[in-house]
Amino acid sequence: MNTSDCLFCKVLERKIPAKVEYEDDKLLAFYDINPQAPVHLLLVPKKHIEKISDLEENHIALTGSLIYKAARIAEKNHWTDYRLVFNNGAQAGQSVFHIHLHLLSGRKMRWPPG
Repeated sequence: MNTSDCLFCKVLERKIPAKVEYEDDKLLAFYDINPQAPVHLLLVPKKHIEKISDLEENHIALTGSLIYKAARIAEKNHWTDYRLVFNNGAQAGQSVFHIHLHLLSGRKMRWPPG
């Protein structure tokens, strides 16, 4: 995929507006426009990587920071119970092909999720 066609790259470039919760030099956290829970944030790395299966060893710190920052955002907002989800591929529910971590909270989560 060309990054100029990527929805999340457009959000990162501020070509598409988003309600931002957090930003640093590596990631942007913003509210999902189609929330699946009362709280539904997406944590998106600024580096375009299409799928989790495309990760390389040098991406370990980047993906770890997504999880760490999700926990800090939840803590700051007093969301004590939450779910973190990565989807890999269309069959798993990935609809935007730029890796992202879902942070869901504000309701009882069911299992299995899908």
